[in-house]
Amino acid sequence: MAMRNHYFFLMMAVLLFGGGAGFGQAVAGKLAFDVATVRPSAPLDFAKLAADMQAGKMPRMGAHVDASRAEYNYMTLKELIANAYKVKGYQVTGPDWLGSERFDISASMPDGAQKDDAPAMLQTLLEERFKLTLHRDTQEHPVLALVIGKGGPKLKESPAPPAPIADDVPLKPGEMKMDGPDGPIRSTPNPDGSTTINMGSKGVMTRRMDPETQSLKLDSSMMTMAGFAEMLTNVMQMTGGGRQVVDMTGLKGNYQVSVEIALADLMAMGRAMGYSGGGPAGSGGGSNAAPASTASDPSGNSTLYESVEKLGLKLESRKAPVEQLVVDHMEKAPTEN
Repeated sequence: MAMRNHYFFLMMAVLLFGGGAGFGQAVAGKLAFDVATVRPSAPLDFAKLAADMQAGKMPRMGAHVDASRAEYNYMTLKELIANAYKVKGYQVTGPDWLGSERFDISASMPDGAQKDDAPAMLQTLLEERFKLTLHRDTQEHPVLALVIGKGGPKLKESPAPPAPIADDVPLKPGEMKMDGPDGPIRSTPNPDGSTTINMGSKGVMTRRMDPETQSLKLDSSMMTMAGFAEMLTNVMQMTGGGRQVVDMTGLKGNYQVSVEIALADLMAMGRAMGYSGGGPAGSGGGSNAAPASTASDPSGNSTLYESVEKLGLKLESRKAPVEQLVVDHMEKAPTEN
């Protein structure tokens, strides 16, 4: 169970902090991988994952890219599109199955290619193998504005983040690594049961489960308010809230921020990511499913709202321009390898 949780929270960190700040630009000449294989992902076998990890073999989930190879493992089509176009998952609009169909992609990079070329090559692969067509759109949508609360902010300042993590730093025992759009993300289990997730330029997050309050606590340092709004957006997307959080605090600098997520919200997050106690999401298996009535508000995000208010901040409903990548067409199955 500990190994399962270790991997789950590394994946959660990538969802919370991964993605780009804006839309990627098409590259002239359409860069492409030399050779690429695309296969549907096999269901996760947690017993095998745990055995492999105990033997020192870390799972290669998510994106792993270097100058010679690119691998995208157990990723949904929505995640692949977001990675290719350097956007957040919530900026991709299309059929519901974009968030459930998962694939493994293994590709070789052409001679002279750089790691930064991979997103453009992934765009080409999605267009050619999945017949992806899309367009950009910006419209006014309801958002949640992150603003300063009535009593003023109650934030502790934090140093600016250090340089990004170097790709060639060896993993320590028990560490896991995944490539995010802004550099490597490392997850390290601690003796007290918590896990520290180093996101390089985006800060450091420590997660711990509190059995007394039945909640997950995320303590982050070196966080900007824009980064905090980003984190809140992705948590709400995974727990059913669905709105983008926009930083309107006007606060500059880096801060220590903490949020608390109730167990009911956390389990909803796990189902959204494809995990459940007795089987894949949607299989009906598992006795760990939390009934909807456990949430104290319709969106299931009450614990997040409370955490934000404790920081002297507030979330207010407003309207703002929201950029989207709108999928016009995409095949569920890729063309043959």
